Amino acid sequence: MSRTRTALLASLALVAGASGTAFAVVAPSNVAAAAACTVDYKVQNQWDTGFTAAVTVTNNSAAKSSWAVKWSYAGNQKVTQGWNAKITQSGAAVTAANESYNGTLASGGSVSFGFNGSYSGTNAVPTSFTLDGVSCNGDSGPTDPPTTDPPAGTKVDNPYAGAKVYVNPEWKAKADAETGGSRISNQPTGVWLDRIAAINGANGSMGLRAHLDAALAQKGANEEVVQLVVYDLPGRDCAALASNGELGPTEIDKYKTQFIDPIAAILADSKYASLRIVTTIEIDSLPNLVTNTGGKATATPACDTMLANGNYVKGVGYALHKLGAIPNVYNYIDAGHHGWLGWDDNFGPSATLFKQAATAEGATVNDVHGFITNTANYSALKENNFTINDSVNGVSVRQSKWVDWNRYVDELSYAQAFRNQLVSVGFNSGIGMLIDTSRNGWGGTARPTGPGATTSVDTYVNGGRYDRRIHVGNWCNQSGAGLGERPQAAPAAGIDAYVWMKPPGESDGSSSAIANDEGKGFDRMCDPTYTGNARNGNSMSGALPNAPLSGHWFSAQFQELMKNAYPAL
Repeated sequence: MSRTRTALLASLALVAGASGTAFAVVAPSNVAAAAACTVDYKVQNQWDTGFTAAVTVTNNSAAKSSWAVKWSYAGNQKVTQGWNAKITQSGAAVTAANESYNGTLASGGSVSFGFNGSYSGTNAVPTSFTLDGVSCNGDSGPTDPPTTDPPAGTKVDNPYAGAKVYVNPEWKAKADAETGGSRISNQPTGVWLDRIAAINGANGSMGLRAHLDAALAQKGANEEVVQLVVYDLPGRDCAALASNGELGPTEIDKYKTQFIDPIAAILADSKYASLRIVTTIEIDSLPNLVTNTGGKATATPACDTMLANGNYVKGVGYALHKLGAIPNVYNYIDAGHHGWLGWDDNFGPSATLFKQAATAEGATVNDVHGFITNTANYSALKENNFTINDSVNGVSVRQSKWVDWNRYVDELSYAQAFRNQLVSVGFNSGIGMLIDTSRNGWGGTARPTGPGATTSVDTYVNGGRYDRRIHVGNWCNQSGAGLGERPQAAPAAGIDAYVWMKPPGESDGSSSAIANDEGKGFDRMCDPTYTGNARNGNSMSGALPNAPLSGHWFSAQFQELMKNAYPAL
């Protein structure tokens, strides 16, 4: 499997906007060959005072080692945040220049970047562009579907590139019912298959076929990604109780025959061959075998059991094998987050264990399209106010209580580095990473605007960090959290997409014990009065009060996520 990981050479996925429409970014086919350059400018998403746009530039002249695209707005649009280009604005004039990593632009090559902007009144798209001072024949607005798409079922390098992503109508209805929720209700989120009953639809909810049928209806003539979370391992989530599953530690055969096999049979139906089906494989499973076993202070008897019986490794291998055999399925294995596996004694061993699972039960590394980090977690995407290389009064940032000798301070640096580690142990060199940004924005009034005081390494880090959790080990319904970057394709080198795999507003676990038939226990980490354990440095849990069972709608959390969103809504 050969996959190019230069993120900017892939088109940005365009997510449904306020109008409910979305268009794949494609090079215009109706531009005369004589044009020195073409520019495809699309408004991805638009709301009352802002918008998200994606721009793809194609160079039809000689190869370039650097580039700059310019345009002017007819209205009062202002660029507020960009990615994959250095974007500056003077009045109505905007300049987007290459970053250090994407200056090379071959003859016939393309580069993509995007940005968020504000406006009032109208938001007319620019009508003229230049590339290095030469006028381009720009194209804006909807385009015809590309005529060179691969045949249905053929795997592509990045499934999110040039594709819409499925908007779950059940989650959308819940978001729309919330005050202000319509601002984000058209965003795509993951569909969680977290028990056997979910395959056919539990308690009146849509089953897997119903979601795939709805995705086909949304797809139309475009490419469409459907995001599934496959999550029902025997002895699931051995280090926590809120998301314990229905299968006992030894029920690996039931997992295979009653959970994975029925899912695989549905996904293999030729009716769904035109969909790009992304599967997140068993979150919070394999990382537990590295960090919570073998006499460590964080070990649990349940995790020791799952390490000894091998059923996590067998289950993940079986899922990869069965689902990876379906041509239009893209498997991404859960890889924890930087605050879990970023330490030296976890980083390398985790990659080795993932390789073991990816070659178990008939699976091979070719069944793995990539990995996903930060699923259902809160780790900040990018900490801008300090780096791992900083020191204060001769003391390394790694010695601060927050970083605590970790090698990474945020998810982007961790995901990119972990990708390299995974390749080094035998995964394909073209694997891509996903980062869940559904709850890691950490905006609002508490968001620092610069580095902390240099009184000590702790004041420096704590005063500047965006992630406002009490401890990086806190994971349940965190107070003060906000929505993060909106879902988008190819946002950075090695990253296939930012995604909202965890639907914002769905609880991590109940604040107190609640009787249920879903196999879900009560974890004190979801209790706001809990004073902690070894896995969170014996700190307060930081959890919101009055939370329902995991996966159930939590209105107070949804409102808090919108209030603290970054970029702001």
